[in-house]
Amino acid sequence: MRALGLEIRAGLHTGECERVDGKLGGIAVSIGARVAAGAGLGEILVTGTVKDLVVGGDVEFADRGEHELRGVPGTWRLYAVVDA
Repeated sequence: MRALGLEIRAGLHTGECERVDGKLGGIAVSIGARVAAGAGLGEILVTGTVKDLVVGGDVEFADRGEHELRGVPGTWRLYAVVDA
C-alpha cells in the first residue's frame, strides 16, 4: 500500500466466528475490531494468538504490552508487525 502512497492501519486476531442474521459476529470479531482500532497509521497490530500461530516464520514483532479491549474480558498482549 505504501508503494501506492496509501497508509493503512490493521489489526489481526483469529478465533471462532458466529453467523448471526447473515453477519459475522462473536468474541473473535470483537477482538479483531478492538485491535484494529488500537493500531497507529501504517501499523499492523496482532494478538498473541496470531503471533503464536506464525512462530518459526519470517515475520518479526515488537511487543506493545498488555491492553484492555473494550467489551472483551481480561487483558490482551498486542504485538506490532515490524518485518514481514
